[in-house]
Amino acid sequence: MSRARPGCGRRGYPAIVPQVEDEGRTVALVTLGCARNEVDSEELAARLGGGGWRLTDSEDADVIVINTCGFVDAAKKDSIDTVLAAADSGKKVVAVGCLAERYGEQLAASLPEADAVLGFESYADIAARLDDVAAGRAITPHTPRDRRTLLPIAPAARAVAVAEVAVPGHAWLSTSSARTRLSSGPLAYLKLASGCDRKCSFCAIPSFRGSFVSRPPAELIDEAAWLASTGAREIVLVSENSTSYGKDLGDLRSLERLLPEIAAVDGVERVRVAYLQPAELRPSLLEVIATTPGVAPYFDLSFQHASPAVLRRMRRFGSTEAFLDLLSQARVLAPEAGARSNVIVGFPGETEDDVAELERFLTAARLDVAGVFGYSDEDGTEAAEFEGKHDAAVVAERVERISALVEELVSQRAEDRIGSDVSVLVEQIGDDEVVGRAAHQGPEVDGTVRLVGDAGDLAVGSMVAATVVDSDGVDLVAEVRGPSW
Repeated sequence: MSRARPGCGRRGYPAIVPQVEDEGRTVALVTLGCARNEVDSEELAARLGGGGWRLTDSEDADVIVINTCGFVDAAKKDSIDTVLAAADSGKKVVAVGCLAERYGEQLAASLPEADAVLGFESYADIAARLDDVAAGRAITPHTPRDRRTLLPIAPAARAVAVAEVAVPGHAWLSTSSARTRLSSGPLAYLKLASGCDRKCSFCAIPSFRGSFVSRPPAELIDEAAWLASTGAREIVLVSENSTSYGKDLGDLRSLERLLPEIAAVDGVERVRVAYLQPAELRPSLLEVIATTPGVAPYFDLSFQHASPAVLRRMRRFGSTEAFLDLLSQARVLAPEAGARSNVIVGFPGETEDDVAELERFLTAARLDVAGVFGYSDEDGTEAAEFEGKHDAAVVAERVERISALVEELVSQRAEDRIGSDVSVLVEQIGDDEVVGRAAHQGPEVDGTVRLVGDAGDLAVGSMVAATVVDSDGVDLVAEVRGPSW
């Protein structure tokens, strides 16, 4: 699930290590969890660099900063294990990110191997906090708060308050040098917003990420242009819920207007939107994603289940028929559109009939990728108090059962793409292979395309026209049929 990426590199791209005349103190950043954390780490890198710290991916770092994930049990364990492994190196270790924000003092007490546990409010002066750590000065652990209470709901009031409350990934508000790219690859993430206002019964994210806060469109366009100037050819828009973008700015159609503008930025070849809520995907937004030149016809839809009874207990909306209709609308407009989702099995009260309904949906949906997760209680959530909990063995059996079905289905979907034409962003060039991603493939988890035939003088960052000739699980093989650009 979450993966440690020591040295700030990603997907095999070389890590960028900024050079300064006075090397000063050195710091290594390790990022765990989601793409939003990737952006937060680049904000931290900029602030650390501005405070005299030099980033390094070597073992010579004075301090190791772990940007943790606190989403589910597996991610929490991964974060704790990474902190312990860093501490074993003899370096000073600082925990930041979602796990640190969520548990603060409790985490510090149970994890004395960490020299500091810092919340989001420490991001603005992170360099000074690391100065304290390096000097051996004691730091009071972060005290968690329910971040949903920190910002007002009214858009006009919120615009002022965002500057006063630490919102990770929003540092661009105060300075145009608030982000340092940590890889040299042709892919970059752009954070649309932070937080979430939904009330899903299984999810704790709003409590530690806060209420939904959109970034101004002009600021996003400026940052997209900056990312393009650093070599990014594909921009992936991320947030906890991208379909909510603009609602706190008083304009629910903000994303529809923003997408063509980012696609038109010089140097940007492809824009992709991640984290869409099916219940909020308006027909007009669906049409923009499916038909706008330069925008990937790609639908990362958070279905979570297909049984109406389970979805209601999750405090979500939908059904097999509603979700299939949504996918059908997208494919009418863009027949080769990509579609991916995640589902949770073993939710409290889930019956065998509910599991069968999920299987029916997945079989009919023709998703390119689907992640399968077993339910586990999350502290402070409504579902943690539900009756009808399943034994761990039952949850594990259902995860295995649905995962096997998904593996078969996504392989079939990949086979269906044989003979189709794709535009591939080249991301890796080895001695004997060239690998990239097509428009229907999101980064890291949606598979890749291996290019064969006359690859010519391709370089990382090239866009290549190709025809799919084979598949291997979720991955494709495609023959180059046109020049790169």
